[in-house]
Amino acid sequence: MRGVVLAGGLGTRLLPMTRVTNKHLLPVYDRPMIYYPLQQLVHAGIRDILVVTGGSSAGDFLRLLGNGREFGLNRLHYAYQEGEGGIAEALGLAEHFAEGEPVVVLLGDNLFGESLAPAVDAFRARGARAGAMILLKEVDDPQRFGVAELEGDRVVRIVEKPAEPATNLAVTGCYFYDARVFEIIHGL
Repeated sequence: MRGVVLAGGLGTRLLPMTRVTNKHLLPVYDRPMIYYPLQQLVHAGIRDILVVTGGSSAGDFLRLLGNGREFGLNRLHYAYQEGEGGIAEALGLAEHFAEGEPVVVLLGDNLFGESLAPAVDAFRARGARAGAMILLKEVDDPQRFGVAELEGDRVVRIVEKPAEPATNLAVTGCYFYDARVFEIIHGL
């Protein structure tokens, strides 16, 4: 399994700080925000990771993170997303990196309080045609988040910051996909 960290976006809610750097490079406690998703993936046993970023700070990621050895990675890879294409376009840049393996995708500006290792193990156990899995979390204020609507145990729709949420299940920013996700992206 390969890891993909999406670290693009303009960070407009964090202006003026993001006028000079990418929000993922801003400090959270004692380290840059981008360190947290990398460490989560490493702790879950993922050693091949791709960081997808864009904008004028892309070179700063390379200077900060280098080849990933400091994190215990086999190698850290980079992809550059031009413009504001969104999550599907950013993930599409990972197709060659994935080499037919399943991927775990983290939004680089989301922090997780618990280990992702059990979820990684559960997805691996489902096999090569595992489909997709999205980590959800019950929250008291779902209108602040992307909210999953379910039919049984299947996510059928995600509504971004709904005024009247159908559930209290927030999308955490952690997604698992088998290799078929890239065929789906090509069809969008």
